[in-house]
Amino acid sequence: MVQSRWHLFKPTLLPSGTRRASGRMTCLKKPREGSSLDARIARRHHVGVRFGLHVLGVGAGADPAVVTAVGRAAERYGFATLWAGEHVVMVDRPTSVYPYADDGRIALPSDVDWLDPLVLFGFLASATSGIRLATGVLLLPEHNPVVVAKAVASIDVLARGRFTLGVGVGWSAEEFAALGVPFEGRATRTTEYIEAMRVLWSEDVASYSGRHVCFDEVRCYPKPVHRSVPVMLGGNGDRALQRVATHGDGWYGFNISVQELPGRLEVLRSACEQVGRPDTSLDKAVALLDATPADIGDIESLGVNEVVIVESPPGTAEDVDDWVGHLAQTWNVHSHAT
Repeated sequence: MVQSRWHLFKPTLLPSGTRRASGRMTCLKKPREGSSLDARIARRHHVGVRFGLHVLGVGAGADPAVVTAVGRAAERYGFATLWAGEHVVMVDRPTSVYPYADDGRIALPSDVDWLDPLVLFGFLASATSGIRLATGVLLLPEHNPVVVAKAVASIDVLARGRFTLGVGVGWSAEEFAALGVPFEGRATRTTEYIEAMRVLWSEDVASYSGRHVCFDEVRCYPKPVHRSVPVMLGGNGDRALQRVATHGDGWYGFNISVQELPGRLEVLRSACEQVGRPDTSLDKAVALLDATPADIGDIESLGVNEVVIVESPPGTAEDVDDWVGHLAQTWNVHSHAT
């Protein structure tokens, strides 16, 4: 019997009714360099909802200078988390249905640059000091969980305990086929892999015996800073939300409309009730299709902890600071991080 455990890529641009100005943007006053400690303290005392950015790893967000500039600017302006997703391969003519768009197609060309998110966050760990780093999401059943556990622990050490592992079961049968990994049974493998990784992170001498992964009396070091890493599960469907309730430290909802959000949260609350845990024990981050700053109060009242803004960054690092500052001003990020 499965036991419970306690413990955004169709881009949305700026909110409805706003636009990116041509030329110089009107932004918040740029915080002084070296003020990351103040930003870190602010994030620990958030009033209400946090704000994250899902902007890196793809296209212009794969350029190392842009990556560094976004990481440092997001930290200075008070964003709580940097998110990045994963696809190992893309295909020109997919038959698999992308579940986060009405037309079933991912809104990215198949030849776009797409960084491995674990490599990306290893790079960002040294470029930032306070902002959290989170995969949104890593397609866990495509990977060896022992290798993932090692990589995640390593990033968490380099980031001094700032890493969150967001995982999903995947949707592209073509991608699984290219990797030589079965598409069927991926959800079951995902939950087993999470259990096995938690054993590796927490136990000095680790053993695990499951249907899909087995190891006996192994040592896997380094351990994460807190001997655990928060695991957020993605997916918006009922079965995905059941997995969140039984196996997750949190939920990353992606490309959900404001109208759909209350219903999805009610399904999650019910799933938590069935396994005997309060839904308030989960960290809930959502990337919304159509939210505006005026919606934040209502979103917060639903119990959402973080609103994730999905955007495409500028093509040059020189434009990043104004761009991030404009997002922070538009979404009143500082008023929610004091």
